Amino acid sequence: MRSFVTGSLLGAFLLAGAASAQQTAYTWTGMGAGVVGSSKCATYRMNIDVTVEGNKVKGSFQQDNRPARSFEAVADADGMYKGNATLDDGALDVAGSIKDANPTIVLDGYCKFGGKLTKK
Repeated sequence: MRSFVTGSLLGAFLLAGAASAQQTAYTWTGMGAGVVGSSKCATYRMNIDVTVEGNKVKGSFQQDNRPARSFEAVADADGMYKGNATLDDGALDVAGSIKDANPTIVLDGYCKFGGKLTKK
């Protein structure tokens, strides 16, 4: 009987752990905003996909007619994350929030892209 109870409790804990580790997928598509007065940014379209599992944030982004890129970051206790994505000629800053009420992302480099993420 004791092993049945122990096994049942262990199964319940494993189920609870699996439920809390579920992935949430988000997306954002839009135009760029200028940095340092660039007028070209408003003509650049970006697609961003973000997957959150616990406090791990993984994403990919692709500007029209450019190669796809990716990034990884870890969110702090407040749900805020920062990181960067390596480009051929430098890096792009990535930041945002994974809070359910207002998940966001900003890619900041030559242009800024991002805003509120939408659940897939």
